[in-house]
Amino acid sequence: MQILKNFLLLLLLQLFILVSYSQQRPSMTWFNEPDSWKHENGKLTFFTTAKTDYWRISHYGFTVDDAPFYYSTRGGEFEVKVKISAAYQTRFDQSGLMLRIDHENYIKAGIEFVDGKYNLSTVVTHHTSDWSVITLDKPLPYVWIKAIRRLDAVEIFYSFDDKTYTMMRNAWLQDNRPVMVGLMAASPDGEGFEANFEHFSIKHLPDQRRAEWLEKHHTP
Repeated sequence: MQILKNFLLLLLLQLFILVSYSQQRPSMTWFNEPDSWKHENGKLTFFTTAKTDYWRISHYGFTVDDAPFYYSTRGGEFEVKVKISAAYQTRFDQSGLMLRIDHENYIKAGIEFVDGKYNLSTVVTHHTSDWSVITLDKPLPYVWIKAIRRLDAVEIFYSFDDKTYTMMRNAWLQDNRPVMVGLMAASPDGEGFEANFEHFSIKHLPDQRRAEWLEKHHTP
């Protein structure tokens, strides 16, 4: 009888942990699901699909929209961040965050491996894509990327310790539209690599316009 009671208590504990974890982790789905991936203990690992990317038209003259993207759909204003690491191998191997309205409007930011160097990279696409980079002095085992969506702007930050964040880009993104927000990695030139994402979180932020209206019309 005692063994049965202990078994039931253990089962209830595991169920509680599972429910608590599912409530904390955003409900997410795949766009261009990779062949190999796993999500364990809060860490997402996947092997990127070869010859895939997100880019539209400018400079190169082609459009691609086929890299793995693991996302949750959010409305309003929010803060999202993640710790990324990867075994980059080939030119343009990349991993990071992506905020996406549709195939013509998205922002991706993270690390991109170019000519043997690590770059903090941001691509902003509104019909056509642009690209900005900050070249790092040396390879890093990991980096934190954070994005804050406020009104019609997205601020992108990077950090090496999840304490001090430095802005790397401020970009326009239409407000009052649902956004797919999540984790992407691509290997445009190569045969793929392993990308890792840890401590992914999305935090709702109160609507700024509403907060300003409430403050203006506050009555003591």
